[in-house]
Amino acid sequence: MATTPIEIGKKSGCSASSCGSTSDQMSHLPEYIRQKVFNHPCYSEQAHHHFARMHVAVAPACNIQCNYCNRKYDCANESRPGVVSEVLHPEQAIKKVIAVAAAIPQMTVVGIAGPGDPLANPERTFATFRGIAEYAPDIKLCVSTNGLSLPQHAEELSRHNIDHVTITINTLDEEIGAEIYPWVFWNNRRIRGRAAARILIEQQQRGLEMLTERGVLVKVNSVMIPGVNDEHLKEVSRVVKSKGAFLHNVMPLIAEPEHGTYYGIMEQPSPTAQELQSLQDACAGDMNMMRHCRQCRADAVGLLGEDRGAEFTMEKIEAMEFDYEEIRARRAAVQASIAEEMAKPKVQVATVSLSSLKRRVAATPAVLMAVASKGGNVVNQHFGHATEFLVYEASASGVRFIGTRRTDQYCVGSDHCDEGEDKLAHAITALDGCRAVLCARIGITPWEALEAAGIKPDSDHAMEPIEEAVAALYAAMAEAGELESAASIDASVA
Repeated sequence: MATTPIEIGKKSGCSASSCGSTSDQMSHLPEYIRQKVFNHPCYSEQAHHHFARMHVAVAPACNIQCNYCNRKYDCANESRPGVVSEVLHPEQAIKKVIAVAAAIPQMTVVGIAGPGDPLANPERTFATFRGIAEYAPDIKLCVSTNGLSLPQHAEELSRHNIDHVTITINTLDEEIGAEIYPWVFWNNRRIRGRAAARILIEQQQRGLEMLTERGVLVKVNSVMIPGVNDEHLKEVSRVVKSKGAFLHNVMPLIAEPEHGTYYGIMEQPSPTAQELQSLQDACAGDMNMMRHCRQCRADAVGLLGEDRGAEFTMEKIEAMEFDYEEIRARRAAVQASIAEEMAKPKVQVATVSLSSLKRRVAATPAVLMAVASKGGNVVNQHFGHATEFLVYEASASGVRFIGTRRTDQYCVGSDHCDEGEDKLAHAITALDGCRAVLCARIGITPWEALEAAGIKPDSDHAMEPIEEAVAALYAAMAEAGELESAASIDASVA
């Protein structure tokens, strides 16, 4: 029988958030908006494979308390919001930005996200922004806030050409808010309970409206807390979209007890990967959803998913001198090369039997596939070196990015891989629900363990673009009848 090309990932009457290639995520936007986000790794899923960001920790104070937060100012061992290795003065932060810009020319964005709230530290925050704008005007500026003080600073944010603001909005219901926020500090008073939640919600909504009226792109972060606000977040998504929010990022609660948060100590469960995906899908509709968030530290440096902060401590950079005009020229050349590469047409074609594919897929659910990648939108990482997996959903109608799953690095050298049985088990647990994992290389021990868990290991598509590789593997599995057997496995488990 003749074979027919099947375009895996071509859009067909559906939004980028619901089907089709993730590279189409921004195609429906006006040109001036695309220019604002094409190289912003948090606002564009495609950009996060290529462009880096950094957070500068200049804002130690906070004006609310969240039950999922425990700020730490001298911690190098935890990867979560509210944690930094060192709090900087604005002058130090500006010098650090220039040092990072010189070393990582693909770094396009500097944000202030803590470890407290930037707008509870307005003098330090805006002094930092003024210095960056003066010495490194080619870098985008961002701020992430809880929103309590946002209305009084909205005008100043727009005056500083800050085009991207993130507001954490976990609820519109003051009763739910009272479960999340023990107190807020408002008008020089500590206010608790539903009254505190009411003030915070009102300020967040007013701030959102003020920013969107001024043309600022607003990303709304929401922490999914099972049994508290999970169902309610669908309403949050609907309302913030109606008020002009550009992007919604539904994040999982981080509640390990060793972090010392209230929810961690009280053993509040975090959502499973499947629960998070289900809620993100329910919130999506035609609203842009951020699925590539890494819940970064407040001093994170590098590509999303990596943290190079240890390379740029103040002790290392205090004595450095820089010629930023020279740095800027090199940065422009590197970023132009990346933009040119990103603009190349992405063709996702897998040659399979049309009738065979349709017959097999008709009775088969969408398949999740995990990818080990260290950036560049390429399958380019050894399975044993991965600290996270990118998860994609593949079906006959397209390939779409679902999210990330953290894991422990299984292999830290040939002398130690045999000691990583617990880490290998953790990696396999992180891949729950996935039918395959694509990587650059993989050893025989994890290969066999993955196969025993019903997960197909694949290194045949090493160094290929991720979506094309996922599409090709999906088509090959369909033609081999492996998706059909996967469906029967699902049915037997159910």
